[in-house]
Amino acid sequence: MPKIIRVKVIPKAKISGISQVTDVLKVKVHAPAEKGKANREVIEILAEYFSVAKSAVILLEGETSSHKVFRIED
Repeated sequence: MPKIIRVKVIPKAKISGISQVTDVLKVKVHAPAEKGKANREVIEILAEYFSVAKSAVILLEGETSSHKVFRIED
């Protein structure tokens, strides 16, 4: 069953990682928020965090926003 995950992205962070903030995951990435670089890094981090393939992490909303919604396929 797919999971719907709300994410707040912090680009250009010194250290990449995830922290839980209420019902929103806070994801820090090294990549800048340009040309989809931060989105690609967020997908890689979420795939590793949920132990799924990168293709199982789908961006549903917020392509150009820091607030995003992802679907994680099992």
